[in-house]
This record gives sequence, structure tokens and C-alpha cells, in this order.
Amino acid sequence: MSTALFTNKLPFLTVIVLLINYVVVSCLRISDVSNESFISLSSTNGIGEGNHRNNHTTMFLPLFPPREISPPRGELSRRHLQKSPSSACMPLHDDLLLNGYYTTCLWIGTPPQRFALIVDTGSTVTYVPCSTCEQCGNHQDPKFQPEMSSTYQPVKCNVDCTCNNEREQCIYERQYAEMSSSSGVLGEDIVSFGNQSELAPQRAVFGCENLETGDLYNQHADGIMGLGRGDLSIVDQLVEKHVISDSFSLCYGGMDFGGGAMVLGGINPPSEMVFTHSDPLRSPYYNIELKGIHVAGKALNLNPQIFDGKHGTVLDSGTTYVYLPEAAFVAFKSVVMKELHSLREIEGPDPNYKDICFSGAGSDGSQLSKSFPSVDMVFSNGKKLSLTPENYLFRHSKVRGAYCFGIFQNGKDPTTLLGGIIVRNTLVSYDRENERIGFWKTNCSKLWDTLNVSSSPPPPSPPSGMDNRNSTAHMTPALTPSVPSEYYAPGEIKIGLISFDMSLSTGFSELKPRVPELAHFIAQELDVYFSQVHLMNLSTKGNDSLIRWAIFPAGSADYMSHTTTMEITSRLAGDRLHLPDTFGSYKIVKWDIEPLQKRTRWQQSYLVVVVALLVILILGLSASLGWFIWRRRQTPTPYDPLGSVETMTDEKELQPLN
Repeated sequence: MSTALFTNKLPFLTVIVLLINYVVVSCLRISDVSNESFISLSSTNGIGEGNHRNNHTTMFLPLFPPREISPPRGELSRRHLQKSPSSACMPLHDDLLLNGYYTTCLWIGTPPQRFALIVDTGSTVTYVPCSTCEQCGNHQDPKFQPEMSSTYQPVKCNVDCTCNNEREQCIYERQYAEMSSSSGVLGEDIVSFGNQSELAPQRAVFGCENLETGDLYNQHADGIMGLGRGDLSIVDQLVEKHVISDSFSLCYGGMDFGGGAMVLGGINPPSEMVFTHSDPLRSPYYNIELKGIHVAGKALNLNPQIFDGKHGTVLDSGTTYVYLPEAAFVAFKSVVMKELHSLREIEGPDPNYKDICFSGAGSDGSQLSKSFPSVDMVFSNGKKLSLTPENYLFRHSKVRGAYCFGIFQNGKDPTTLLGGIIVRNTLVSYDRENERIGFWKTNCSKLWDTLNVSSSPPPPSPPSGMDNRNSTAHMTPALTPSVPSEYYAPGEIKIGLISFDMSLSTGFSELKPRVPELAHFIAQELDVYFSQVHLMNLSTKGNDSLIRWAIFPAGSADYMSHTTTMEITSRLAGDRLHLPDTFGSYKIVKWDIEPLQKRTRWQQSYLVVVVALLVILILGLSASLGWFIWRRRQTPTPYDPLGSVETMTDEKELQPLN
């Protein structure tokens, strides 16, 4: 066979290979349920940002995360980041700068009663409003009803606690620097960590509030989840029971998206994680050994001892912003402002505060490093934590493309207080066992899905006949979803999809850019992953919109359990979604559940068939190709004498010169 003949076969073989590739890819697409992620917003302005500066001067205060996803510095993978065998992995909700805090959900009692609690490393008690509370605010969920829990027990007066006047029961009281307070009695009950947590429900002591004041009274969240050092801390109690290692981690979302993840228990830290020593005897809080700050690669001219005054440098998840000693703040402000060459200083969003703000940086938060300098925190061991502008700026709520310093002077207090803004898009590992705290820059809004936690048994089911208004196990007949008998499978109901129509009336000129943000809040309220919430349809007329949403099973699961379905549908049926006021008013028009679609024998085995066909075709093509090459080598090439006519078939005859 000649070379020309062999070459002519190549286009044919190429077409065959491309056709096979197309068939395989198409089949693989058929098998996957659409799991489309929403695009991050770049034009959303913060609402109410900059209004909490003086409210968080010390160890607590609702935080508030921004809405922007910065480019991750490390890719998340189960190979790179793994949790220890015994741990509770829980999603974080809300937004540091919008709400003033991050929350997670706990279930208390039997049957379980759900509560959205602020995660606070500066508090040592976990507490929720009690049904007997006469001065508690209107929060996200109903008050805890001890009388409705078959496993609740009051903590009786003993030598290790402060007792009430009757010396019958232990009490607690907490006061915070922004003048809010909480007090009540101590009780013990079963605490559950959610359907996705592999940690089994545990008995724990918590506070049952009888009095709230200040921000605690006004906040939307139900209470506080105390992660500080102390016997009543939920972390200390779980460690004491030997169900988790002496460690936990928090990861707060970035400037354009809130949310994140929390792990109670140890993780295998990424190799890029930067650690610093944390002395448990230095103060009651989580201290780090900060020795210097660099701006644009240049060290601030400061004595390292300035970061060791009073309580030292404290990392507090319950505080929103960063508060530096006076000399450190003045130096930081001066150097940063010298680096801002193309920006214009403007007034802050609230005339009651002297915010330092600048315009002209553009609305895309991921591009802020082009306008604002980088900042490094230098620890005593010489390690550096590199910060991006989102770690020290917040969006101006009134001027598009403007930003303000999220770092302030801590009055005359020499303590350095690092709030949640400094650890945006940063996984923070509180490794108490080894007396160290680690930092790793990453995309916290996606960390929860990346951990890919396998579903664990849900919170314990209630005894028959038990009634509880704040329980997913009980609903009035009018709210109970009717599930056709064909949805049942042996042992449990298998639901493949929950859809619902939402009527929304907002003041937005265009709702579509805010859809990802809205999806985050819906995921939070339904206690599902963000990746489970899918936009199916959106129609808008003026300020009124009709949106169809769908909730899909989590991760690689094929269906949702009966417990999860009842939890979601009970909230939909009762219009129990708490959306921010910025989204106006809403109403769930209708909702529906769809059964898991049974796969045919072909659908179940199609991948095996496709792979088998692919192998056969590849072997066939390889054999054909080998035969062509063998034939070519076996065919002798004829000898053509020099000057043969056949060698000039493509040449034109030379014309004689005239």
C-alpha cells in the first residue's frame, strides 16, 4: 500500500474517533442531574454596612460577612483537606456585614427543636430563649420548650455553679461590651448537629434564657453557640466526652457571598496552612502571637510589644471588624493611604461614624488588589498570613464602587481585637490540643460542598404522641404534605425533587443579578446545601416576580429521605422562610414533591455497555491501524530511474525561449 493511500484513511479514522467521543460524552451527560452553580455577584452593594463599628468593641457582637468571592489561593480537595474520623461538620449561614454574624443550626431536645445560633469564639455558654422568658426578642425560631422535651433535665444547684435565690437550680449570666446581656437557668438535654453530621447526638448543658437586653434582644438569630474556653463551652463538653478531638475550625465566606463551614473536631490541615502559637493561659480568649504588620511589602514602624497589651491579640468570631491599638492604627492608616494613588476619599455611609472611605475602585470585589495594597500579618515564628483587600475593607452602602476601612482604633484599649472581617475566605483551625491556630486562604463559600460530608442519621425521632411547635417531627394536618403511596419504597420514602413557586415583591430594578444571593438565603432557611437549590424559572413584571425553585438531593445522593422532605415542606407550607428585608415581601404560592424516577435496566447498565463498546472499537481501530502499517512495510517501493517521465507528472512542460 502506498503512503498516499494510507494517508487518505486518516480523516476517516479521525471521524470515527470523534464520533465515539461524542457518544460517550453525551451518555455521561445523560447520567448527571444538573448541578449548575450560580454566578457570583459583582455589582451588589452592601446594605447597612458600616453601622456596627462601636457595637463590637470587644469579645462579642453579631458579625456580618460581605458578599464577594475572592479567587481561592488553594484548591479544595478531599485529598488536601480531610476531617478527622470523629467530627461534626456544619454549614454556616448569614453574612458578616449584612447580618452582623454567622450562624449555624443546632437541634435541642426530644423531639428536636431547631435553633439558629451565632458562632462565637468569645463566649463560653450556648444559650437559647426559653418558653418562660418574659423579656426575649422576636427571633428566627420559636422559644425552647423544656416541658415538651422528654429528655430535658434542669441542672440542680451544686458547688460548681452559681445558684438561683431558691438554691434549686444553676443559673448563668453574660454581659458584653456593647451593653447587651443574657441570663437564665442551666439545663441539660440532647443536642443534635444536623442530618449531615456524622457526630451522634450528645447530652450537653446549655442556657435557657429568661432575660435578653441590647443587641441580643433585637437580633434575628435565636441565641449564641459558645466556642470559647470554659467548662460550659460546647467544644469543651464534647472533648470531655471524648467524642471529638480538642479542635474546631471556622471558614467565613467572602465579600460577595456569606455562608461557610464549621467543623467541631480535628481536620488534617493543608500543607499551606500558616500556624501561630496560642497560649491558653494568656487570656480567657483565643490569642495569637502577632508581632508585626506589612503593607505593600513594607513593615510598619512599630514596636512588636504593641500587639501584646492587656489581653494581647485576640481572635474573636463574634466581632465584625478589626480594632488596633492607637499607634498601630495610625501607622496602618497612614501607610495604606499613601498607596492609594488613583482613588478619591469620600464620606462614609453613616454620618454618625467617621469612616475612612474611597471611591473609584470599581464594583468587582475580586479586582480590589489592583487599587488597594496587600497586607501581611507577621507572627512570632516568622510566618506570614497574606491578606487581600476584602480582609480589611467593606463596601460603601450608598456609593457604588466605593469601599471603607474595616479596621478601627480600639479607643484607649491596648488590646488588639481581630474580628471576622480579617478571616474572610480563610479556614481558621483552632487546634487547642497543640496550642496553636492555623490560617489557610481558600474559598469558604464552597468549602461546605467540598467537604462532601456523607449523610448521617437525622436527629432522634420523637416518641409517639409527643407534641412540639418547634419540631420538624410534628405538623398540623393542614401542613402535612400528602405523599402518594407510589412514592414509598421499602423502609422509607424516596423523593427525587421538591419544587415550589415563590411570589416576590421587591424594590430592585432588576432581580436577576440578586438571584444567587437569594438562593443562598433559601438554602440557609431550608437547611440544605447551596448546590441543592436550583433556579427553574423567573418571570418579572415591574417589582413583582414569580420564581420557580427546585431542591435536589445533596451531592451524589439519588433521593431525599422522609425526614429531610418533611423538614423542607413544613417550612414551605408554613411560609417559614426568613428572608432579609432587602428582598421585600414574599409568599410561597405552591409547592410539590416528585418521586425518584426509577431507572430502566438500560439506564442502570448503559455506562458498562458504552465502555465495552468503546473498548471494542478502540481495539478494532488499533488492529486495523496495525494491519495498514504492516502492509505498507511489506509492499516494495518500485525503483524509478532518474529522469523517468512518471516523476514529472505534476510539472509543466518547459517552453522554448523566443
